[in-house]
Formats: sequence, structure tokens, C-alpha cells
Amino acid sequence: MSAPRQPVRLPATMQLVERGWLSSNNLVFDDGESVTVVDTGYASHAPLTVELVDRARRGKPVARIVNTHLHSDHVGGNAALASRFGAEICIPPGQAEAVRNWDESRLMYALTGQRCDRFDYDRLIDPQQPLTLGALQWQSLPGGGHDREMVLLYSDDERLLVSADALWENGFGVIFPELEGLSGFAEQQAALDAIARLAPRTVVPGHGAAFTEVDAALEVAFRRLDSLRRDPERNARHAAKVLLKFWLLEVRSTTRERLHQHFSGVKYLRLIHERYFALRGFEALLDTFVDELVRAGAAEFADGRLRDRGH
Repeated sequence: MSAPRQPVRLPATMQLVERGWLSSNNLVFDDGESVTVVDTGYASHAPLTVELVDRARRGKPVARIVNTHLHSDHVGGNAALASRFGAEICIPPGQAEAVRNWDESRLMYALTGQRCDRFDYDRLIDPQQPLTLGALQWQSLPGGGHDREMVLLYSDDERLLVSADALWENGFGVIFPELEGLSGFAEQQAALDAIARLAPRTVVPGHGAAFTEVDAALEVAFRRLDSLRRDPERNARHAAKVLLKFWLLEVRSTTRERLHQHFSGVKYLRLIHERYFALRGFEALLDTFVDELVRAGAAEFADGRLRDRGH
């Protein structure tokens, strides 16, 4: 039997609130007189996010929310936290106009069939200026292929990387731009190369536990990226199953008919069908992906209903 995994040591001014895979992790930084929250989870979990942050702030005001990127599972608690605590919101600059005009297509919420409560921003992350979080200086770096506007945060003093969805312990987030025929694999390669050059001692990912076996994680990520580049259909299949699984995590239980109805209006599933599997019927393709999730143990059928089985 392997020994229990030991917690990773983080700076005293930084708390990691590890979440499930529907919501991104939350980071709570003690800035002295107030706190900053980095990433806020998914909309359906917003009340829990408020509760978790309320505990973690230890009576201090929540002055800022900083988002690594604007996917629904990283900003879904923005509106609730801003309303509850009066925090200002700081986002990467690339989609400022889309946020201000609340363009749900450009923000991907309409494309993925996911929800997000409307919020606005107060400040933009300046790539040329360090962010001060928890009495540490953090450099913002381009995040790469998962989202073209995503930023990573790196503390050179601590050799600590907040990697968002560019690097997890066992992979990285879906390379969404490639589904639209845009470049994404090259940007993911650049992000992984940059992380390798930084050689962080500790990585805090957007999902999953913090880890220190960074070289091993990079090796897994580079192998996975090479596999996806050689066979882009694998990226499409993976993306489809991630979107199905994400929705199932939210609804917990559904029927095939309801699943078909929901995803009939989800553009990314339509793109995947048209670009990679056009010779197959759309609903039959959905059923194939659902069956693969069931075989992998990520879902189950019982009493005529499809149910989530956890991550």
C-alpha cells in the first residue's frame, strides 16, 4: 500500500480551496488588511463558493477577485462574491469588451451549453506589471492553447506557479480553439515550454491538488499534446466527452432524450460533429460518447436514467 500523499507546503499568506471538477479551485490570498480570491468556480456552486470564501477570509474584507481566464468554471462565482463582499473584479485583457457587453458567444458560455451569472470588471491584468498577492509579487504569463486569453501566475521568490488549465498533474484542459479550426496546439506547446523553462518547485492547478512532481507532470502533458497533434480527432472526442461530463456533473441525472435536447443547441458539439464525424447522425454520435463515458466508469445507466459517477 502506498503512503498517504503529503500536503504540499504553500506560503502562509495563500490558501488553496480545492474544489471538485465542476468548479475550479479557489485561491485566497491574505493581503494584510484584506484578501484576494483567484478564480471562483461554477455558477451552480456559487452559494458554496461564498460560504467557503467567507470562512477563508477570517473576517477580513474581500477586496479583489482575479480570474486566470473566463471559462464558466472559473468565473461562475464572480457575481455572487462581488455582490456579497463588494469585491472588485480583475480579468485578463483579451475579452474585456465581451465581458462589458456580455457576449455569451465570445465568452464561450453559449458555445459550451454552460451557465454564468453576468458580471462586469473593474480592472484588467497588465502583463507588464506584477500583481501583488499575499505579500508576494506574481508575474502574469500567457496561458496557451486551452484558452487563448488565459494567464498563468508565477512567483519567482517561491518558485510557485498558478497554472490554471495549462498544466494539471495528469494533463491539461481541452484545446478548444482547435475545434473551431484555430491554432491551439502550438500555443499549448509554448505554454508547456515556458513552464519547463521556469522549472517551478510547486504547481497549483486550476483543478486537482497542488503538486511538486512537476517534471513528471510535464512529461505526461508533452506526451498527451503530441498525441493530440498527430490525431486531432482525439482532441475532438475528448472535448465532446468533457462537455457531456461537465453537464452531467451539474444535472447529476438525466435521460438520453433530455441530453439530446440540451446538446442539440450546443455549438461546440455541432462543430465536432460537422468537422470530424459528419457521416454519422448527431444523436447517434452523442450516444457513442455517452457509452464511452459509461465504459470508462465516469457515468452509469440505472432505471432508465444516466447518472454521474464522480470524476
